[in-house]
Parts: sequence; structure tokens; C-alpha cells
Amino acid sequence: MRKTNKKGMVVGSGGQRRRGLKGKGPTPKAEDRVSHPAKRRADARSKAEQQRAKRQAAAETQPELVAGRNPVVECIRAGVPASGLYVAQGIDIDDRVTEAVREAKARGISVVDVPRVELDRMTNNAMHQGLALQVPPFKYAHPEDVLQAAYDSGLPPLIVALDGVTDPRNLGAVIRSAAAFGAHGVIVPQRRSAGITAVAWRTSAGTAAQLPVAKAVNLTRTLKDLKNEGLMVIGLDADADVTSDELELATGPLVVVVGSEGRGLSRLVRETCDQTVSIPMAAGIESLNASVAAGVVLSEVARRRRIS
Repeated sequence: MRKTNKKGMVVGSGGQRRRGLKGKGPTPKAEDRVSHPAKRRADARSKAEQQRAKRQAAAETQPELVAGRNPVVECIRAGVPASGLYVAQGIDIDDRVTEAVREAKARGISVVDVPRVELDRMTNNAMHQGLALQVPPFKYAHPEDVLQAAYDSGLPPLIVALDGVTDPRNLGAVIRSAAAFGAHGVIVPQRRSAGITAVAWRTSAGTAAQLPVAKAVNLTRTLKDLKNEGLMVIGLDADADVTSDELELATGPLVVVVGSEGRGLSRLVRETCDQTVSIPMAAGIESLNASVAAGVVLSEVARRRRIS
């Protein structure tokens, strides 16, 4: 007779051991693990981005000061809405100062004499030449408004889009070139892009008041929408095979996309373009400033449209 140690019923685990052996799924990404350094870095980047967005939003709701005699006079001539003209005490009076004060009073803009040191403080020591004009926060248009303005002109639409241009001086210069060469408006991305600040107002010399500037929530999607409306999209790219001298698309409905100062066109925007265009230059010159490149191409577009 075989002996056994079994005594009575054996108590089972109720399946707990089997369930305990089941895996917990794939290992989360480093950025999703609470205690991982990558998670802390990702959180820090997200927080910094939120803070930048808040600062930008706050800046866009504050009045701006356009400094300098020429920019102030040009803004007043262009009908830029303004609430105050600040004139430094004891400055040399020339025709620009006289015109600025006269036109400001005629338009009901208050003229305030302030000590020069106070104007230095107000303009963050900008080159104000004794004059500064307070303008309200800029009112951006919608991309559809820019397209409608083009249709209302009766001419083939010409729109300039900026892909990540973060220097307000470049933005202002592009707006000025766009106005000079017959563009119907400018589109900038909502994020990671310069906005219409006092610096942009100054560089645009008041033309930002004459030309609609729109913000696009998603630039790539906006460009695709414009393509669906029949516009061709060209991007400025130093490595393009087609040069501005060969730009056959110039006389039709067109969007000219200018890339950022350092990286150029982003990948998605480049893939959205119907054609990329380079500017022929002398050997040894690497690239042009974004606003200069925009001016060169827009000038060629305007020339071709004049002779077409």
C-alpha cells in the first residue's frame, strides 16, 4: 500500500497565482514614467512653452509704443489707430515732428510732453528720436479675410505666408515688401512666430495698417485650404532646382512661403508646397535674410505680372 502525505482537501489559490503571472503590458515611454528624468525634462519643456504662450498672449493685449520720427510719421499718415503721441521735452523740431504733432491733434490723438529720460524708460531705450506713438494691440485678420481681400481686388491673389519667422524686424520688413509689391495679405502661424509688436510696426513703417495680417492656427492646413481654392503654393528654399528667374507660376493665384531665419521651411510646409524656388546669387554667398529673400521674389512676381 502506497503511503501519501495528503490529508483531506487541498486549499487552492483561487486563480490568484495565475492572474499574478500575467504581464502588465508594454513598458511606458520614458516621458510617461513619473520618476524618470525624461519625464521631468518633458514637463519642464511643456511648462516653459505654456509660460511663453502666456507672455505672448499678455503682450498682444497691451498697447505698443512705436518709436522714431519716421516710423511715427508714417504710422500717422497710414491711419494707424493711436491713442497718444509722446514728445520728449527740449528736442530739436524738424518737419517730421511738426507734422506728427499737427496730424495727431487733427485726428484727436492726445499729445503729451514728457522728459526725455521718461521716454527712454517707456521705450526701453529704443532709438526714439524724441517721438513715440502709442498704438492699441494689433487686430489680426482671419486667413479667409486675406483671401477675400484678394478676390475683391479683381487681381490674381498674391499672399505671403511666414513659416516660423520669429524676428519681429523680419516680420515688419516682409509686410512692407508685401505691400510694396502688391500682395493682398500676410499669414503667420499662431505659435512660434513673431507678432505685430512695436518693433514690427516700426520696421513695417506703418504698412501693417494697410495690409491684412492673419493668424493661422495650423499653417500647413491653411496652405492646403488655399490650394483647394485654386492658389499655387511656392516655398523659398536655397536648395530648390527652380530659380526666381524661372518662376512661371508668378502670374497666377499664388502663395509665397518664407521660412524661418535659421531652419528655413519646416518639413510639412515644404511637402505642402507645389514648388520650391531659390534665388540665384553670386558664388560664396550662403543665404539671404528672410525678409530680403521675400522682397527679391515678390519683386520678380510683381515684374512678371506687370508685363503679362
